[in-house]
Amino acid sequence: MTQYSITQMQENPEGVMQAVEREKAIEITRQGKQVAVLLSVDEYRRLVGERQSNLDVALAKFRQDLVEEGLDIDPDEMFKDVRDRSPARTVII
Repeated sequence: MTQYSITQMQENPEGVMQAVEREKAIEITRQGKQVAVLLSVDEYRRLVGERQSNLDVALAKFRQDLVEEGLDIDPDEMFKDVRDRSPARTVII
């Protein structure tokens, strides 16, 4: 992975951005020590977006399976006993 110092980033930001687009990720260093990794938008979407889309796909499949099985779920009936209906405690301010 290509490394750029913070000074190099300040002196040539366009060159650093071109390197990120070309290489997908670069290391940013301060006094020779790695302090950050800069990712291209495509690489970021690949890393993060796949997890989101897999969840979306799984949720859509789950919902479709419920419809196909003909389950008649009434949310009001299902959750009627979940909330504690007792009076709240008295707070003195």
